[in-house]
Amino acid sequence: MPKYTLEYCNSLPLFDRGVSCLCWAYNEELLIEEFLLRLNRLLRKTVGDYEIVIVDDGSEDNTNGIIHGLRKGIPQIKLIRNERNMNVSYSFQRALKSATKEFIFWQTIDWSYDITYLRIFLELLRSFDIVAGVRRKPVEAADRMWKPILGFTQIFGIKHLTKRSDTFLKAFISVINYLLIRSLFQIPLSDFQNVTFYPRELLQSIQYETNSSFSNPEGLIKAYWKGASIVEVPISFIPRSKGDAKGVSLRTIRASINDILTFWFRWVVLGNRQHGGNKSIKRLNPNEWETDFGRTYVNQFKK
Repeated sequence: MPKYTLEYCNSLPLFDRGVSCLCWAYNEELLIEEFLLRLNRLLRKTVGDYEIVIVDDGSEDNTNGIIHGLRKGIPQIKLIRNERNMNVSYSFQRALKSATKEFIFWQTIDWSYDITYLRIFLELLRSFDIVAGVRRKPVEAADRMWKPILGFTQIFGIKHLTKRSDTFLKAFISVINYLLIRSLFQIPLSDFQNVTFYPRELLQSIQYETNSSFSNPEGLIKAYWKGASIVEVPISFIPRSKGDAKGVSLRTIRASINDILTFWFRWVVLGNRQHGGNKSIKRLNPNEWETDFGRTYVNQFKK
């Protein structure tokens, strides 16, 4: 019998601590109204005290005007505008600095991550410093000797890749990005680019050095090095329904890889990193969740 079910999720009272949801948008007039209304409905039924911090990253369409219109009926929306298109990392860091509630998480405008169990994720923050989403389906492996080979075979399998992102190319890039971060920084997490929940003070205490999509992994890596406890939860990928995805281009890929290698050399090779206390990661147990994760979970990189 799963421990975490939709029935259990809906039975929980309103979360009694403040929550900030961070988001950023660039030319998203097709999605922005639907996104903000959906997010507000979810937060209103989940949290007593919340704010929606959204950065308009220099949009040239009607994104900004739509947000302004929605603010009249949703006072929890806090709008920040970049004078020109900067990028996800810059927008994320601006949103983070403006957040005021006790806990923080983020969601993409295309609602690409399934946060149906938001109330449960927030409840876990009472026991763990960080709640980290895992996007991919768990990889099964029976024999310890063959785990690395089976893991790599499945992580590059068609079924896995088609469930990881909108396109095969984006999914392939995502897996390469994960493997590079996982191997270089030796942080035993199952995902580095997913919805993540933090205490605001912890996340705002991190000095971000990246200016690329490496910002989310940077937060997780530095929080782990500070000694934060982490629990993994299932947060599946949902394909975009409208508009164009803007996260994958040669420029953004090059910037991300450059940051990964630069900061690996600076933090790991040169040893310029903060050393915290005991670190713990509670791995996702699919059998505890009423989702499609309900099968034996084996992390192919588990030491």
